[in-house]
Amino acid sequence: AKFGRVVGAVNEHAVDGNAASERLHDGVQTRDLPCHGGRLVRCPQEATSDAGIMAKQHSPRFLAIVEAARSDIGECEAHDLRLMMEDGEPLVVIDVRERHEFEAGHLVGAVHIGKGVLERDIEKHELADDARIVLYCGGGFRSAIAAKSLQDMGWTNVKSLWGGWRGIQAEGLPTWAP
Repeated sequence: AKFGRVVGAVNEHAVDGNAASERLHDGVQTRDLPCHGGRLVRCPQEATSDAGIMAKQHSPRFLAIVEAARSDIGECEAHDLRLMMEDGEPLVVIDVRERHEFEAGHLVGAVHIGKGVLERDIEKHELADDARIVLYCGGGFRSAIAAKSLQDMGWTNVKSLWGGWRGIQAEGLPTWAP
């Protein structure tokens, strides 16, 4: 299938800029995380819309693979995605969340290809190697790993949406829900 202007979506938490002294990720302080590029923000998996800490904890090995991927890929935030959606250039947005997450709500125009089958199924969509692709998940962790995979497969213009689905909602981007 050929895609039009927008295709795809993510599912991550909104970013909280008030996490300077919060301890996250098994005792690592926010400012110590290389993913934040000098900004003091809470990881999307750790923040909620009311800036509370979620009970969900990620394993150090998972966080290490996410951080390795994030250091090798391009990322954008929901306001950047809004600009891309409005600039008139072709854009493919892919929601890499699980099917049930996608069916509960997603970015309008997003295509669902779950992270578990992305490498197997992406070529069915006949995307050019330089197609502008934005991947999203719940907060940006799974989509970072997925973006690294697509980059390793030869796509050259892939970004992961930091903040994911929660960022999309917070930005007020057009969403579909049952």
